[in-house]
Amino acid sequence: MALSPNLSSRQTASFLIRRFKEAGLHPDTRRGQNFLVDLNLVRLLADSAELSSDDVVLEVGTGLGSLTSLMAPHAAAVVTVEIDRQLYQLAAEELMDFGNVTMLRQDALKNKNQMDPTLIAAVQKQLAAAPQRRLKLVANLPYNIATPIVSNLLETSVLPFSMTVTIQKELADRITARPRTKDYNALSIWLQAQCATRIVRIMPPTVFWPRPKVNSAIIQIIPDLDRRNRITDLAFFHRFVRAMFFHRRKFLRSGLLSAFKKQLDKPAVDDVMAAQGLVPDSRAEQLDVDAMLLLCDAVREKLNAGEGENGKAEPADVH
Repeated sequence: MALSPNLSSRQTASFLIRRFKEAGLHPDTRRGQNFLVDLNLVRLLADSAELSSDDVVLEVGTGLGSLTSLMAPHAAAVVTVEIDRQLYQLAAEELMDFGNVTMLRQDALKNKNQMDPTLIAAVQKQLAAAPQRRLKLVANLPYNIATPIVSNLLETSVLPFSMTVTIQKELADRITARPRTKDYNALSIWLQAQCATRIVRIMPPTVFWPRPKVNSAIIQIIPDLDRRNRITDLAFFHRFVRAMFFHRRKFLRSGLLSAFKKQLDKPAVDDVMAAQGLVPDSRAEQLDVDAMLLLCDAVREKLNAGEGENGKAEPADVH
């Protein structure tokens, strides 16, 4: 599906500079305010999401509403959130004619491990308007919150049909990384355990205003229910993989003992590892997704069987 080519020049560097000057504002890079000013790439971001009249779009980082106004004519509804009060006011002027856009001025996150309930409720309201509606995250994500947004949305009651977002290339590399590589980490496993991932386009700093110091990427993440259904306990698995990489240089055995101190003793950890065919000097980054899933289930079963001093199935290092 090709979206309308009319962006009315609202996402060019000259337009943004003029609007910021008129309002007496400066981009706040601490909040990740780097605006995508290559109109072809703005359109590619929207086109890649393949929006339809059944889609509810969640956009985190409204900015001046340029991407919002491009997507709104092709979606059932857009819920867009902006934390910056002055940007919110400017965007409200640009978006006032779109009846299917819900604007929220707030943080998208309650904390680093949880989406804000008010935002989720707004999305749920739009999804409930018709039974065939589905959620798509489409956004030029602020760099400083990209990881928790992508990661935490998968643990909410509103599982997205897809996520098509711009992020730092370094983060895109971690999301798509393979085992035994420097970029492979907890986020790689958490996303690949339940999603298909692909990098759509690498982007240089020159396509943003202000220019960041790093390359960026448009990435698409599509949840796969078959993969997701293999995970016995999503919340536990999420905490588990973070705990396994909490001290990346540790051996896996040490990581398990640290994560489940007072719950699993050394013989119990050794039993679990031996049953999984893991040697004492195994490391977390050596395990592929399937191996990590099996290890997680084995640890959880050991905890629930009361092998530790208490039966609380909760990694100790990650909160």
